[in-house]
Parts: sequence; structure tokens; C-alpha cells
Amino acid sequence: MNAIVDVEVGQLLQQKLDKLKAAYNAEPYPILEVRKQKLNLLKQTILNNQQALVEALSADFGYRSEFDTAMTDVLPTVAQINYTLKRLNKWCKPSRRHAGLLLAPSKVTVEYQPVGVVGIISPWNFPVILSLSPLVTALAAGNRVMMKLSEFTPMTNNVISEICRALPEDVEVVEGEAEVAQAFSKLPFDHLLFTGSTNVGRAVARAAAENLTPITLELGGKSPVIVADDANLSKAVDAVLFGKCINAGQICVAPDYAFVPEGRINEFVALFLQRFEALYLKGQNDQGFTHIINQRQYDRLKAVLEDAKVKGAEIHTVSETSAEGRLLYPHLVTNVSEEMTIMQEEIFGPLMPIKPYRDIQEVITYINQNQRPLALYIMSEDKSVIERITRNTHSGGVGVNDTILHVGAEDAPFGGIGESGIGHYHGEEGFRTFSHAKTILSTPTWLPRVGMLMERRGMAIKALQKFFMR
Repeated sequence: MNAIVDVEVGQLLQQKLDKLKAAYNAEPYPILEVRKQKLNLLKQTILNNQQALVEALSADFGYRSEFDTAMTDVLPTVAQINYTLKRLNKWCKPSRRHAGLLLAPSKVTVEYQPVGVVGIISPWNFPVILSLSPLVTALAAGNRVMMKLSEFTPMTNNVISEICRALPEDVEVVEGEAEVAQAFSKLPFDHLLFTGSTNVGRAVARAAAENLTPITLELGGKSPVIVADDANLSKAVDAVLFGKCINAGQICVAPDYAFVPEGRINEFVALFLQRFEALYLKGQNDQGFTHIINQRQYDRLKAVLEDAKVKGAEIHTVSETSAEGRLLYPHLVTNVSEEMTIMQEEIFGPLMPIKPYRDIQEVITYINQNQRPLALYIMSEDKSVIERITRNTHSGGVGVNDTILHVGAEDAPFGGIGESGIGHYHGEEGFRTFSHAKTILSTPTWLPRVGMLMERRGMAIKALQKFFMR
């Protein structure tokens, strides 16, 4: 991209931001009813475009099942709007705080004020919920929003843009490749949310730092599954298969690799392949299996498999895949080693390396020696084992006897830790993320405190010291 085009893109984005800032300055604190009207309008527009979203997402992916789109993109977004509408009165209320004896009888309140204009950079894997979910929370907090959508989902972007046209004074949508995202992250937003890879997240953070823009980073990492000795292997396989097959594993909280007791690996692999074949290859799930988003990602995943195979891994799968349609069925990989690419990078696809273990402490030590993941999954009914793992490891969130579904907990924060992310944006925590907690101290005019402190400083200090430093 040459310098002239770069300047033109930056100017165009700045114009859009200026428009939103002007709208915010004209109404910096939308009343509760106005916020609810916007959310209800957004909800209705999403529902009106539900089928269009299903068709657009399938077109962008080459094929994406209606189940995947409904389960992970559309329904959770609508459910979040419903939940937000029910809780918004409570979230918006100023909170009373204790002023302390030193400041009595003054009153202290904390008011949650909209920050202004929020920037959102969303990825391609779940383009609906990962753009509209933070939009919902930002609008609920009273902000205006400018969104940068992924260039890899152009058909879906058209529908999202149509949805956002229902709120022309509140939302601006932009598209474009990496250079647009770079210019976008340099804008002086009042808050910036990025969802994507850790490497790109670092670049976004550096750009935002030039404006001291507060950021929320929803990144990723290698999220482990721990199958404990006591686990019901059949149920554990179902949970792992669900998390690895939704959207063909192209999800930031997908189980990335599994720890399985060394004596049960063969059984785990056999059960997994049997269940997948029953669900996807013999008609029980007539929705089919979602394809890989584009040829670059497909080639990357095939290269990861080939690297593992060359270095001595064993590959287990149910069927040959189609390069033409970018269809890649799950592949379980055993006999893995740390020098393999599959154990060094986030997989982001339907590949699952399996590591044997003898003692749960081995697992805890391994996890703690690596980067902190966005999610961690435990398959066990032993409370002592679950507690030992959760208290002695770090991760953005934990799922016990389930995978990925903790993301849908409406009243709980979702976010990473360390290289898997910064901050949260779900539920009430998300409302707080996109708000400024403004402390307001109110003092009655009859109180001569300031005059006393200024005119009799020495006496005042001695009296205060005598009272408070006992």
C-alpha cells in the first residue's frame, strides 16, 4: 500500500469517527429508554435477517451448517440482547459508596458514564456474534460504535452492514484488508476491542498505545483438555467432539490438545472416531460438516498435519477429505513431540494432538510452563481433582465436563489472561468495560470543612492525627 492511499484510508476512517463523535457529543448520556429502543431495533433487524445470515455464512465458508450458524452466531446474539434489556436498569443505576469518616457527612456515588466512541475489530470465524455481541454491550452502555469487519467474510459483511443501517447515528461499518485494520487501530477511539490472534493483538495494542486508547484484547492460545483417570470416557469424548467440530474447530476456545491417561488413549481415539462417523457420516447430523474458511487456512492445516507425520506422529481420521471444497474432517494425532508445529501454535481447525500422562501433576506442570490459555477443560467427577487443577493453573475460563459453552454464560465475564487476552466484555463486566466509572463527591454547603482546614491547618492536622492514628 503506497503512502497516498494510506493517507486516503486514514482520512476516510477519521471522517467516520468524527461523525460518530459529533453524534455522541450531541447526546453524551442517552437515557435508559433510548438505549432500550436501540437494542430492540437491533434485535428485530437481526431476526429479520436470520436466514440471510445463514446463507451468507455458508457462502463465505464454502459450506457452513445452519446448526453452527444458529447455535454459535445468531441465537446467542439475540439471547444476549434479551438478557441485557432485562438487566440494563440495574447496570445503569449509580452506586452509593462509603465516604469514610474523614469525609463525612459528604456523599459519594459512582456513575457509569458512556466513554464515547468504541472501536471493534472482529474476526472471520464467528463474524456475527463477534461483531454484534460487543456492539450490543457498547450500545447498552450508551456509546457509539465503529466496526471493522473481516475481509474474509464479504457476503456476511453485507448482511451485517444492512443490519447496522437501522442505527445510522450510532454505528459505522468499514471493511478492508490488513492496511485498513492497521489504520483503524491507530484512530483515537475512547475504547478499542480486538478479537483475533495474539500476534496481531500485539500490533493493535502498540497502535492504540499512541493515543492511550484503553483496549480489550480477546485472543486465543492452546486450550487444553484434561481427561482425568475417573472420567466417563464416552461422555468426555462427546464433550471434546462437540468443541472440536463446531465450526470445524475454527474457534478461539476450541479444545486445542488433550491429555489422556496413557492406558486409555487407544480407547479415546476409537470412541472419538466412532462418534464422529455416527454423527456426521451416517446421517444422524444431516447438517454436514463446516468447511475451512479459505484455501490459505486449509493449506496451513494440511501442512501442520504433514509436519507432524514427517516427525513421527500417528494420524487417525475417518475419511479422506476434499481439497476442492476445503472439507477437512477431524484428525487425532498421537505420538506427538514438542518440536512439531502442532504443539507450538494454536491449531484453529479440526486437528487434535493427544498427549499421554501418568500423574495429574505432570499435566499441571506442563500447562504452567506454557502460555496461559483462553480456556481449559476438565473431564472429571472428582471434586478434589477439579479443584486441584483450577487452583493451580491459569486460564481465561474453565469448562468442567463440557467444552466452549462457558462462553455463552450471559451473567459471567469472558476474557483471557496473559497472551490469551486482556479484559472482558460479556454481561455486567462488559457494560463496565465500555463505561467510565465516575466518582462524584457531594458536600452540603453548610459544612465549613474547607474553611476550617485552610484557616486552621495545624490544629486540624493534629486533631485528625489524634483521632485516626490511634
